[in-house]
Amino acid sequence: MTDSDDDPSLRERVEAWLAREMPIIQMHGGTSAVRSADPETGEVVIELGGGCKGCSVSDVTTGNIEAELLSWPEVDEVTVRVPDARDSLGGPDQPESIMGVDRTEGGRGDWGSSNPGKDHL
Repeated sequence: MTDSDDDPSLRERVEAWLAREMPIIQMHGGTSAVRSADPETGEVVIELGGGCKGCSVSDVTTGNIEAELLSWPEVDEVTVRVPDARDSLGGPDQPESIMGVDRTEGGRGDWGSSNPGKDHL
């Protein structure tokens, strides 16, 4: 890194790389955000969201991001977070969905349950 103010920061370079080299994220309705990029420690944290939540290939995307950024000389550690799709609904401990429907009654079952329950018609 040089001391010039004209040089883009690590964060800006990672953001530009994501926009240029990973357009598939936005094409599939996903989002990406650089949460931190510390040039002193070489640590970069990226969060994927939107369509990336629950996507079956998000692990491939995260692996590709990690592999590329770890090849940069100034990057020593990369963390890519993809929120669990259940997080947006409050997880298994929340009885109501975002639409106010109780997931544990009326045959809807709970998280991962194949048993509709005794009240199912």
